[in-house]
Amino acid sequence: MLNSLRNLTCCRPGPREEIVYLPCIYRSTEILKPDYLATVDVDPKSPTYSQVIHRLPMPNLRDELHHSGWNACSSCFGDASKTRNRLILPSLISSRIYVVDVGTNPRAPKMQKMVEPVDLFWKCGLANPHTSHCLGSGQIMISCMGDPAGNGKGGFVLLDGETFEVLGNWEHPGEAAPFGYDFWYQPRHNVMISTEWGAPKALVNGFDPAHVKEGLYGSSLHVWDWTTHRKLQTLDLGEDGAIPLEVRFLHDPSATEGYVGCALKSTVFRFYKTPKGDWAAEKVISVPSKKVEGWMLPEMPGLITDILISLDDRFLYFSNWLHGDIRQYDITDRRNPRLVGQVFLGGSLVTDGPVKILEDPENQPQPRPRIIQGKRIPGSPQMLQLSLDGRRLYVTTSLFSGWDKQFYPDMIREGSVMMQIDVDTVNGGLSLNENFLVDFGKEPDGPALAHELRYPGGDCTSDIWL
Repeated sequence: MLNSLRNLTCCRPGPREEIVYLPCIYRSTEILKPDYLATVDVDPKSPTYSQVIHRLPMPNLRDELHHSGWNACSSCFGDASKTRNRLILPSLISSRIYVVDVGTNPRAPKMQKMVEPVDLFWKCGLANPHTSHCLGSGQIMISCMGDPAGNGKGGFVLLDGETFEVLGNWEHPGEAAPFGYDFWYQPRHNVMISTEWGAPKALVNGFDPAHVKEGLYGSSLHVWDWTTHRKLQTLDLGEDGAIPLEVRFLHDPSATEGYVGCALKSTVFRFYKTPKGDWAAEKVISVPSKKVEGWMLPEMPGLITDILISLDDRFLYFSNWLHGDIRQYDITDRRNPRLVGQVFLGGSLVTDGPVKILEDPENQPQPRPRIIQGKRIPGSPQMLQLSLDGRRLYVTTSLFSGWDKQFYPDMIREGSVMMQIDVDTVNGGLSLNENFLVDFGKEPDGPALAHELRYPGGDCTSDIWL
């Protein structure tokens, strides 16, 4: 089960995706029901294509499921005792961690274990778990965003890969970063890089620009020694790099560079190892803000909220959650990404909405609302997942329920959607597949907010090669 992605890096075709898992959230909505893990059929030959075929409800309310990871992945390649059969589901607000059995019946996952928040609080002094990665050692590592009081604290929890008990902190005492969010490691270069969102108590129910000036949001990358767990460097990205979220090394394990998407100013920074052996970062993409009226601020940023790199390291994709577009860049020239594809799928700038563009440095027309199969798309493209062959890009529209409610209240009422984009992998280019739509506004317990996507066999945002 750990071979499919490994084979793809050796230029063999990977299997086509048949199902995907994604968390669906009810926190910040009027529906008092637990979040759940949805299984969606994405096999066009199936009679249940583009439908939710299974729902696994969590045993608690208001968890805010968010991202997910695996008990084993490509970093365990060569260890016959490891099987990718458990999905790790951290809860961003409740701080619970769920372990879900997806091995017994991949199309109908079942709950195996729940790690209580008190274990994170007392054993690690951490809360608000976010990104989960399996390690070559068999352990599971989860980044956290805060302390139990809701202050920013970028530390890391270690779980036993067999019992899923909390073992303690990965970082040394007193060395947590001021803020936490995502991380990516590369043992071949003895490095791990982590990013920063903000203090959980500041962002939990929405975004207040004043909190940025008050220092409640981050703007730095942290470089860690993978072997000793010591923090080596802090790379301050400055105002242009405020709120650095998803971080991606190139998939080639020999590469000493990658990219991070920075939300507030809609920039992408390239980080890299210098000839001296330390690490540095440079801005390589900038999406200009648009001067507008009818919005909360006089200028609207794109708000880059998700970013991924194709498995062949040729293309970079990201979503602008406020502007409403997905962009595709050719990154074969690593320092000079070239825009080759773009598609608008909703957002805050649609022509029949309250916002009017007064000045746009890119001189793009205001996009029309996007309607698929009679459904007007609420919200805006956010989470992305690419097929192993790079030809299909899946997208959901929910960012985080507190921010969804603030920026896209229609999505709270109508639910989010899952869409699929066809990708031109030769020349670049993006086009919407009009035959695919999962409408989470029609869920049995009411409209839900669907977030991150995972394939059972792993994907380009879950697996790390050694």
